[in-house]
Amino acid sequence: MRLKSICLGLLASAFTMSSAADTVFENGVVYTLDEASSRVSALCVSDTGRLKTLETCEPNKKIDLSGQVVIPGFVEGHGHLMGYGEAQLNLNLATAQNLDELVAQVAAAVDQAEPGEWILGRGWHQSKWNETPKMVKGFQTNETLNRVSPDNPVFLKHASGHAAFVNDRALEIAGIDEKTRVAGDGEIIRDTTGRATGVLNERAQNLVSRFVPALSRSQRERALELALDGLANVGITSFQDAGASQSDIRLFQSFLEEGRLTARVYAMITGGDSDMLADWMERGPLIDAGNGKLTVRSIKLVADGALGSRGAWLLEPYSDRAGHSGLPTMPVADMADISHLAYRNGFQVAIHAIGDRANKEVLDIFDALFDGRDRGVRFRIEHAQHLHPDDIPRFGQLGVIPSMQGIHMSSDRPWAIDRLGADRIRSGAYMWKSLIESGAVLVNGTDVPVEPVNPFASYYALVTRMTLAGYPEGGYEPSERLNRETALKTYTVNPAFGAFEEAFKGSLEPGKAADFIVLDRDLLTVAVADIPGTKVLMTVMDGSIIYKSDAAMFQPQVK
Repeated sequence: MRLKSICLGLLASAFTMSSAADTVFENGVVYTLDEASSRVSALCVSDTGRLKTLETCEPNKKIDLSGQVVIPGFVEGHGHLMGYGEAQLNLNLATAQNLDELVAQVAAAVDQAEPGEWILGRGWHQSKWNETPKMVKGFQTNETLNRVSPDNPVFLKHASGHAAFVNDRALEIAGIDEKTRVAGDGEIIRDTTGRATGVLNERAQNLVSRFVPALSRSQRERALELALDGLANVGITSFQDAGASQSDIRLFQSFLEEGRLTARVYAMITGGDSDMLADWMERGPLIDAGNGKLTVRSIKLVADGALGSRGAWLLEPYSDRAGHSGLPTMPVADMADISHLAYRNGFQVAIHAIGDRANKEVLDIFDALFDGRDRGVRFRIEHAQHLHPDDIPRFGQLGVIPSMQGIHMSSDRPWAIDRLGADRIRSGAYMWKSLIESGAVLVNGTDVPVEPVNPFASYYALVTRMTLAGYPEGGYEPSERLNRETALKTYTVNPAFGAFEEAFKGSLEPGKAADFIVLDRDLLTVAVADIPGTKVLMTVMDGSIIYKSDAAMFQPQVK
């Protein structure tokens, strides 16, 4: 790597200063992630929050980085911003290691709740528990939940968001009994007697969720505040929101107008909302509002469910549930129609597809849509977790972006083999390197709140193919590991490309946004085992310091 110096600019609001001028960050190790893989030693910014060349920089402040590492701000390629914030208002069930611990969390919440108040939570995953309780069709049953909460209705979302666990009181409120049926892409899990066990798969959740009281405006604002604070703390300066409602977008716009939107948001509208879809097709995309802080130019559709809930749509039945191949969650014809509508109106399409059948159907839609025409419209498949080997090269051929989450492999692989069997896992699951070699631009993320919003855990998964506990040595299917620089680009440069923003952010080059983070270690050279423990010392977005750790010792020196 060649050593050079460039300048980045920092807004005057970050530090008290007498007049607008540039700020130099010096004595650092800066990975620009430009095409030449340049490493720089000094950075500086204009008062507009853009990077400048050293030759044109006029600094009156200097910040000594003391040899610390700087990289571009992370771009979360797929998450759920309001879901992340709202999850922090409710029970965090990801910490429960078994059903008993989950029930204990609910019992504690009931003790603090008003009579009849709903108990809400998210994050349970039966396949990750250290003990296996009584199971029906691969899911736990709600007898113990009923005992600790006979009067307060309970609604607990699966980590994936594709199933819910409820008590009998919630079933009673929803009017669910032995006669209740769900048509299409939903399932009420029942035991051999026909009794509902408390698990509602896919859209069967809606039977109960529609009775859960909506959050107030102040609660929603608090949720967004919590989410934005959480992003800044881990170095995420841009967030691609995979399925925003109309009210979500209005809240983002309100925060933007009030100067409170401390991350750039690329919102995908919820394509399943026909009224919202019609409204945006008429008005057209919103691009780069507030100096690139808010864009709405993508439509999110959902082709199938999740692997954990056995809702992912497969070409062949699940290995651990005979005769069951998952569920399509939207008719293929509807997805095709909306994709055509988006194409005509200047919108990107991003379709959730986890199973190999769902991915094949979506690729077929895109292939027919493009039909030899412009294939550079950057349509996306979100997750693309499990592919038929014949479909892997089609991503590169069609210019389709696989938006995947490295942490899903680390988190899911130990039990995913039970769902798919060894052959399907080895030939088509989490095929990061093969997709890149097909010519596809791979985008990384966490799918928060499905997984914790931790870029370092997801980065670790990409370069090791191991669980966070370091198992197995050498990693699962190690031929699909990525080298460290390639992995880092999936979290910076590539997701910027996936949102048509590569000319504006993703790398540290003159003219681009001053979005960068200072780390306590070098991700490209530190021992592999030390990657997950990486801490952010400072986060800068649009030239403003939005987070500074107590461990950060740098101070400005005003000329």
